Amino acid sequence: MNRVIYIFFALLALSACDSPQNPSVSTPPNIILVMTDDQGYGDLGIHGNPFIRTPVLDSLAKKSTRIDPFYVSPVCAPTRSSLMTGRYHLRTGVYDTYNGGAMMATEAVTVAEVLAHNGYHTAMVGKWHLGDTYPLRPMDQGFQYYLAHKGGGIGQPGDDFENFIRGDSSYFDPYLWENGKQVRREGYCSDIFTDQAIQYIREHKLEKPSEPFFLYLSYNAPHTPLQLPEKYDHEYKEMEYGPADFEVSGDRVSKMNSRDMEAARKVYGMVSNIDDNLGRLLNALEELDIEENTLVVFMTDNGPQQRRYTAGLNQGKGSVMEGGIRVPCMFYWKGVLQENRVISNPSTHIDMMPTLLEFAGIPYEGDMDGISLYPALTGENETLEERPLFFVWARGYPQRYSNMAVRKGKYKLVGQTKHGEADDLLKLFDLEDDPYELKDVSMEYPEVKTGLLKELDHWYEEIIVSPHLLEPPRIVIGSEHENPVTLGRNDWKGPKAMQWSSDEAFGYYDIAVVDPGPYDVKMIFRDHLPAAGEARIRTGTRQYWITISDTTLQEINLENVVLDPGDHSFEGWYQVRSAVYSPICIEIEKRVK
Repeated sequence: MNRVIYIFFALLALSACDSPQNPSVSTPPNIILVMTDDQGYGDLGIHGNPFIRTPVLDSLAKKSTRIDPFYVSPVCAPTRSSLMTGRYHLRTGVYDTYNGGAMMATEAVTVAEVLAHNGYHTAMVGKWHLGDTYPLRPMDQGFQYYLAHKGGGIGQPGDDFENFIRGDSSYFDPYLWENGKQVRREGYCSDIFTDQAIQYIREHKLEKPSEPFFLYLSYNAPHTPLQLPEKYDHEYKEMEYGPADFEVSGDRVSKMNSRDMEAARKVYGMVSNIDDNLGRLLNALEELDIEENTLVVFMTDNGPQQRRYTAGLNQGKGSVMEGGIRVPCMFYWKGVLQENRVISNPSTHIDMMPTLLEFAGIPYEGDMDGISLYPALTGENETLEERPLFFVWARGYPQRYSNMAVRKGKYKLVGQTKHGEADDLLKLFDLEDDPYELKDVSMEYPEVKTGLLKELDHWYEEIIVSPHLLEPPRIVIGSEHENPVTLGRNDWKGPKAMQWSSDEAFGYYDIAVVDPGPYDVKMIFRDHLPAAGEARIRTGTRQYWITISDTTLQEINLENVVLDPGDHSFEGWYQVRSAVYSPICIEIEKRVK
C-alpha cells in the first residue's frame, strides 16, 4: 500500500474515533466470510438437490437471512477482486483468471485494509488468486495473517512447482505460503484450511479477546482437479441420476454423459467434505462462546464448471446467464439477524465490502460501486433502491455485447454475440416470470430493452478505460519486501501464455524494477532439457544467454544479471535451434551487496 493511501487511512481512523459509530453496532462483531470455489446454486440440498449431502449448509441457510438472487462474476478472480474492494473487477486491474489478468492493483483499497486500520485483526486462509508477488499478496493488501496457495488452484501451472508436478495428488499435503514463507501442511486441502481457521480463532480469542477479527476463509474446492478423500469419494460412488429425479432440472441434467456423472460424484463429495468442515468451524464458535458476537457469511464464487444439476438455472461457470453468476448467499448472526428470511432484492458481490463495513460500524467514504445491504439485512429498510447491476467476462479484455449482461429490477439484458453482429440480437428476460431465461421478451418490451442497452453501453465505455486496465499492475523486482521473487505462469501474458500447461507455451511478465541488482536468475523446468541449446532472458533492451550442454538439468542459473530500473517486460526461455521451451517458473534473487 503506498504512502498516500496510508495517510488516508490514518486520517480515516482518527475521524472514525471522533465520529459516532453505527448506533445499531454497540460492539463490532467478529466477521467470518466463507467462500467456496465453483460450487453452483444447485450444489445444495436446500436448493432442491436430493443427492448432495449438505446438512450444515442447509441448516445454516434456515438459520440465516439469505439474499436470493445474489450475483457474482462468471469466474474466480473477478469475483474475488469485487468481493475485496466493492468495485467492479475491471476497475481493479483484474480481467481474467490467468494470462496476467488476475493481478489486483495494490492501489485498490480492500475491506481488509479498512478493517485493519479500524481496530480489527485480519486473516485470510485458502485461495487468494489476486497476485502472488509483492505488492499484490494478501499481506500487502490488508491481511495481517494469511495461509494460501499460489495461482488460481493447487497444482495448476501458476501454483508452486512442487504442487504442479504432483498433478494427481496436489490437494493432499500441499505446499502453501504462510505470511510470505513457503510451508508444507499434511492432509487434505479443505481440512487444512479449516484447521488453520479454527486455530486462528482459538489463538486470537486467547491472546486478544477484546479485539474483533475478520477471517476470510476461501476454499479452493470443489474446483478442479477433482481430488477428494476416499471417504467422500466412496459416499457418491454409486450415485446415478437424471432429469426425472429433480423437481426442476433444466437441460444441463438431461445432457449429462458418463464423464459428467463421474465429475458430479466427485464434486458432491468435495462439497460434503466442506460441509463437514463448516460444521467443525461453527462448533468451534459455540465452544469458544463467541457465536453471538460473530457474523458468518457464506457464498460461492461462480456457477458450476461441469454439467450437473443447477436448480434449472441456464448455463454455468463463465457465462453471464443465471447459471454462471447466481449463487447462494447467507448472513448468520445468532440473535441479531432474523432466521429463515429471504431478501429478494437483486444484490451482488460489490455490495459485500460496504455491507461488512457497516456491520462493523466503520464509516468509509472511499470509491465503491456497491451499496450496503445492512438496512435490508437488519430490517431497517426492506426495500433496496432499484439499480443496474453489470456482468461481463472474456478471455482477455471484454468485447462489447460478448458475454455481457445488465440486470435492473426484474429485467435482464444479455449479450452473447460476436463482433459486428447487430445489437438487436441481445435478449431480454423477465426473471420474475422466467427465472430460467427461456423466453426472450424483447419484442414485448422494446422500451425496456432500449433503456437497458443504453445503460450497458455507458457502463462498458466507462469501465474499459479504467486506469488499472490502461496501466496494469506490475510485479515489483528488487524491493526489500520480497527476495527472491518467483514469476509463475498465472501472471504470464501473451497469446501463447494461454497454453500454460505446455512446455512449448510462451509468455512475458510486466515487471517494475526498483533496484538494478545484480540478480541471479533461475529457470525451473518440468522435465530435463530436451537437447543442448541456449538459456535466454530478455528485459528492456538487455538480453543474456548462456550455452547449455548438460541435458540432465531441470534448473538453469544465470548469474550477475543487471536489470535497468523502471517498467519493462521480462521473458525467459530455453532454445534448441528454432524450438523454444519455457520454464514452469522463474526465480529472480537480488544478490546481497
